[in-house]
Amino acid sequence: TFEHPEYSLVDADQCFKEFQPGAEKIVETILEVSVEQQQALRQQARDFGVSFTELLCAVMWKGTNGLRLELNPEIGSESSLYSCAVNPRARVGVSSSLCASPVINTSCERTVSEIAALDLRDIARLVHEAIDKCSGDYLFSSFDFLHQQRKQELYDERNNQIGKKLMLVYVCRKPVKCTVSSSRTFPIYNTDYGFGAPEYVRPPFLPFDGCMRIWPTPLYDARSSKAPLQIYVSLPENVDLSQSPLLAQFKCCAN
Repeated sequence: TFEHPEYSLVDADQCFKEFQPGAEKIVETILEVSVEQQQALRQQARDFGVSFTELLCAVMWKGTNGLRLELNPEIGSESSLYSCAVNPRARVGVSSSLCASPVINTSCERTVSEIAALDLRDIARLVHEAIDKCSGDYLFSSFDFLHQQRKQELYDERNNQIGKKLMLVYVCRKPVKCTVSSSRTFPIYNTDYGFGAPEYVRPPFLPFDGCMRIWPTPLYDARSSKAPLQIYVSLPENVDLSQSPLLAQFKCCAN
């Protein structure tokens, strides 16, 4: 039996409130991770006993968490959420380069002050543990959990009862969110989509607070890191990534 903190039960009338326009304008910043920076991060990840992607997620989580706390010190005791999408096919040993697949979400949550106080190694381990728990048994438990909850929601609707609805926790409002998806290893530029391989692809702008996507550049090769990597970051416009010691090292690219 597993707990599934990646989901949250909310009152039905509050479901999907996150996707309604709020008072803060969300803007997108593109950070570029150079070849040299990737090499340094890979060495640091080996020292920490985590993967390169897990360390990159930890850098983004700690960096953005610190900026939000500086802007609003009152949120120290509130929630700081890390969440990411895990490829089930990769977890059972099938290469993700063969085709895309559905994903399952996983998460880790601490207070804003706790994340601010932890060093990068500890945060990388939190990210690693959140991803590493997604075994085959965990995946089955998650699907069963979703199935049972949807049955309850359908029962409530048929009987005109106001019940709870299940939402992915990263959709719920949180003072700090670091919601990561990665297409770093998918061979975007080596795939013929029916019109040949593309010359340039970028993800669509998603105006959701804390949305971060790790994305390959045209010459990027996940195995060799011989080209820059980009991170698309969506945050309120008053959050200046260059003010974070962790994030200022990355070049800011024009949209």
